[in-house]
Amino acid sequence: MPKRSKFRRHQRGRMKGLSKGGTQIDFGEFGLQALESGWITSQQIEAARIAMTRYVKRGGKVWIKIFPHKPVTAKPAETRMGKGKGSPEFWVAVVKPGRVMFELAGVPMETAREAMRLAAQKLPVKCKFVKREETGGESRESEGNS
Repeated sequence: MPKRSKFRRHQRGRMKGLSKGGTQIDFGEFGLQALESGWITSQQIEAARIAMTRYVKRGGKVWIKIFPHKPVTAKPAETRMGKGKGSPEFWVAVVKPGRVMFELAGVPMETAREAMRLAAQKLPVKCKFVKREETGGESRESEGNS
């Protein structure tokens, strides 16, 4: 959850289209890319992080590239309609297709693939394992040199 936010409650919004940014691997060698849109809660992000770090036995480095900025509100059970919007219950990160959510470096490819598979099981969206050259991270750097 953020340290502070401008507004306490947000509207739900829509999740149409592809991810606007964060579609390339910036830090690591391998990544976990979302194939569909959805809300990922802070608990799910933490569960995926723990699953990855446990599998690689604290070897390598993990980057989390999504952050839960959006508060989700809920009204108490058996409450009548009206009397305003509910209070914030949990925080979510809005993820669209193409977004690289996690990155991993310093481990062999098979270890990274299995760690990302375990992390993907903790998330509510379909994901795929990507290497740095698949997302176009290398080509972007080479364009600037030519």
